[in-house]
Amino acid sequence: MKKIVAYLLLAVAVQLLVPGRAQSNGVVRDSIGATSSGRGGTNLAHHDNGAVILNNPAAMVNVKGSGLSEFGVDTVITDLDYSDPENNSNAVNTNVLPELSVIRKSLDGRWAVGFGAFAPAGYGATWKLTNPVLGTNTYKSFGALGKIMPSLAYQVNDDLSIGASLGVAVSHLEFESPFFLQTGPLAGAPTQFDLQATGASLAWNVGLQYKLDEWTTFGAGFIGETRMDYDGNVRAAVIGLGPQPVESRFDAEVELAWPRSAGVGVAHWLNCRQRISTDLMWYDWSHAYDQLDIKLRNSTNPIFPAVLGPEITESFPLRWRDSMSVRLGYELFNPNDSVFRAGYVYNTRNLPSATLTPLIPATLEHSFTIGYGKSWSDWQWNFAYQFSFGPERSVGTSALAGGDFSNSESNSQAHWISLSLIRRF
Repeated sequence: MKKIVAYLLLAVAVQLLVPGRAQSNGVVRDSIGATSSGRGGTNLAHHDNGAVILNNPAAMVNVKGSGLSEFGVDTVITDLDYSDPENNSNAVNTNVLPELSVIRKSLDGRWAVGFGAFAPAGYGATWKLTNPVLGTNTYKSFGALGKIMPSLAYQVNDDLSIGASLGVAVSHLEFESPFFLQTGPLAGAPTQFDLQATGASLAWNVGLQYKLDEWTTFGAGFIGETRMDYDGNVRAAVIGLGPQPVESRFDAEVELAWPRSAGVGVAHWLNCRQRISTDLMWYDWSHAYDQLDIKLRNSTNPIFPAVLGPEITESFPLRWRDSMSVRLGYELFNPNDSVFRAGYVYNTRNLPSATLTPLIPATLEHSFTIGYGKSWSDWQWNFAYQFSFGPERSVGTSALAGGDFSNSESNSQAHWISLSLIRRF
């Protein structure tokens, strides 16, 4: 057990150190692991992989045999484009995200426990862009969410199972960029800004699975909002208050949430070799990503508390909208213990053009996936490829003070390659 906990902590640490550069539903991943990814991210009504701990813990008690363990690696390659009157830039990034899970069932099969470490959300981008006031600078963003989730499931009867997870979420944020102050008496002042902050919070989710008949299974899951109070520091240099930039270091407190979500799914066997599935997900972005609030204290430069007081509050408008995700999957099982998978994902638009920036390039809307799995004895390896893309997005007048991203265009696409190894007990 000590080794398992150590591996889980290591996996989350790696997930936080390696940014997920582009995600599909805003900044939340469509799927975790090669099995789910190959069939379009559908997982709520399935019970064949360790990621059910995160998607629907009720599935753990329906796992074949007495349990499983899974280790996977997801590699994402993003291709981002941004242009405005001063810039025409492209950024290509490659990042690796690991995940680890273990599920064990009781001897009578009525109970199951699980532990998993996952990186379900994140964003990031690094650019060299020219600002009309501040010249050429680095624009860098990074946000990562890792979760360690102990889980419990119970089989109520032959058809119904329920489950829940309660664990810890750890998140890290970084923003390094020139920008214009958004609020307060210095609103509109150009500033060089470097923020780093880390936070932790409880994370939880619940789910159920119901076997409608021998061919069809229904699943439902709810993931609670993870609201973070980040602690960190900011290095800032405000320009225009004197002949030289006025610099200071601050203690920073950041308030931000990762959204709650709810979903339902169905998996149906067309015959003994073919299975189709669909998940419908809702994400509460309007509550989680309305604005980013930063409180600055303990300035190292006495000018700031003398002019603005001991605490400075800065708010960045986000104004995201709730979104829906439709996921479709197909699987063909072959007599040689292999399976071919394919899928499609559609995500409705949640990021308004007025607050779109290259720092959070969450513009992916469509994804096509393929996958393959091969079993031998108690082992199964799985492979998946996902191509995600979205339409070109344009910004007329930006809602951010200073107009830094006005009259801009953004485009993004991502390639996901997922590998996992499952051992069944």
